[in-house]
Amino acid sequence: MIFGGIIAIVCLQRFAELFIAKRNEKWMKQQGAIEFGTSHYRWMVAMHIGYFLSLIMEVSYLDTDLSPIWGLWLAIFLAAQAGRVWALSSLGRYWNTKIIVLPGANVVIKGPYKFIKHPNYLIVATEIIVMALLFNAFITAVLFTCLNIMMMRVRIPEEERALKSLTDYSTAFKAETHDS
Repeated sequence: MIFGGIIAIVCLQRFAELFIAKRNEKWMKQQGAIEFGTSHYRWMVAMHIGYFLSLIMEVSYLDTDLSPIWGLWLAIFLAAQAGRVWALSSLGRYWNTKIIVLPGANVVIKGPYKFIKHPNYLIVATEIIVMALLFNAFITAVLFTCLNIMMMRVRIPEEERALKSLTDYSTAFKAETHDS
């Protein structure tokens, strides 16, 4: 029951985020924004859908229980959710699940972006492992953590190239002294 409730809440959250992303995409493209990374986006979506299917199957078929340290995992998960809201609200209309860049825009360096360039990717990585560990779904935790690392090795450089080419990204993050 707890598992089903958490899965339902997270899935509803993801659908709401897709609605927000679509609205933001429409607005940004009306402003002249350009989309990057279209070749890997479908694979990222498939990975996230696969994660939920794997988690549901592992917990259901292996009949796993809540972790003995479920309180810790739940606290980390809830902190990640707060971080997600903070990251998305800091980007406002510029937040998206796709890489969409408005030429000439100033890069957002407020909220968690003051401290880390890609906080939402760290939050997603945390959610992937913590949600699985909350229910002792070790196979899903390991498999999708590895898949997410592989995806981020493609996605983050693509996003950084796009931002560097069309925005003040390089000057906004002066600590970045070399190109990848």
